[in-house]
Amino acid sequence: MLSFREAQTVEDLADLFYDFLPGSGNNKTAFPLAAAQAGIGDLWVPGSKRPAIVQLLTSTLEHRRSYFTKLIVAIVRQAMTYRRGKGNPLTRAEIDRLNTLLPGVEFKIPELLDPAFLNSFAQPKAEEGPPQTAGTLSAAKAQELAAHLIEITKLDPQARGLRFEGFLNELFAGFGLAPRGAFRLVGEQIDGSFKLQGQTYLVEAKWHGPQIGFADLMTFSGKIAGKASWSRGLFVSNSGFTADGLEAFSRGRQTNLICADGLDLYEVLSRKVSLIDVLEEKARRAAETNRAFIAVRDLNLRSA
Repeated sequence: MLSFREAQTVEDLADLFYDFLPGSGNNKTAFPLAAAQAGIGDLWVPGSKRPAIVQLLTSTLEHRRSYFTKLIVAIVRQAMTYRRGKGNPLTRAEIDRLNTLLPGVEFKIPELLDPAFLNSFAQPKAEEGPPQTAGTLSAAKAQELAAHLIEITKLDPQARGLRFEGFLNELFAGFGLAPRGAFRLVGEQIDGSFKLQGQTYLVEAKWHGPQIGFADLMTFSGKIAGKASWSRGLFVSNSGFTADGLEAFSRGRQTNLICADGLDLYEVLSRKVSLIDVLEEKARRAAETNRAFIAVRDLNLRSA
C-alpha cells in the first residue's frame, strides 16, 4: 500500500497528466496505449479518465514498480505528439512540475531532467512577468494568439474545432486561469474548464456555423446543472448568439452561464481589456440582470 505522501503525489500527478492524453478513442496516442508501450497495458482500467489515471499510477507503484519510469516516459512521449497535434504543445512548466512531483514517489527520471530536453521548450521572457498578476497578455503573446486565430480560419471544419479548443486553452493559460482540456462524460462532451477567483467554469466552444440560439444555450445549461452546484459555464461562440435565443434564455430561469463571441476575443487580443476583467464583469452583469451575454464593448471596461 502506498504511503500517505505517495498517495497524495499520485493525486497530484493525475491532475497534471489529465490533459496530457485522452483516455480512449485514439489509436495512436492515449493512456492505455502508453501503458501498453510500457509493458503494463493490463493495469489500465477503462472508465472515467481521472480515476483510471490514479488507478494506473497506483497499481504500477504497488505491483510493477520497476515499470514506473517506462510508464512516465511513454506518457510524456505520446503527450508531446498528441498535444502538438491539438495546437497546444507541452510546456516547460508542465515538465518542471512533473520533475518536482516525481520525488514524492521516490523517482527521478534522467531523460526528463536532461538539459538539452528541457531547453528544447520555449522559455518565457523574464520581462513579461506573470500574466495572472498583470491581468493582461504581453504584446508578443497577444500577437501570437491573434496569428493562431487567423490560421484556424484556413483549416477544414473538423480541424478548426480542435484547434479552437487549443487556442482557448492557451488564452486562458496566458491569464493564469488554470485551464483543463476537453473531457468526456457518459453521453456528453465538455470542451474544457478553467478557474476564476476560486470558481470553476465549464466551457463550451463553437468555432463556426449559425449563431447560437435558445436550444444550444439550454443544452449547455443542463450540462452545468448536472454537475456540482458551484459549477458555472462559459459558452464561447465565434459566430455569436441570436437575440431571440438570448432573450428567451433570460426568462423564467436563473442563468448559470455567461457567453462570449468572436468580437469579445478580438477585444482581448487587441489588448484593449483583460480577459479576467471581461469574465468578472460578465459574471457580475449576469448576476444583476440574468442576461448571459453582454458584449465587451458594452461593459465600459478600461483599456489595458
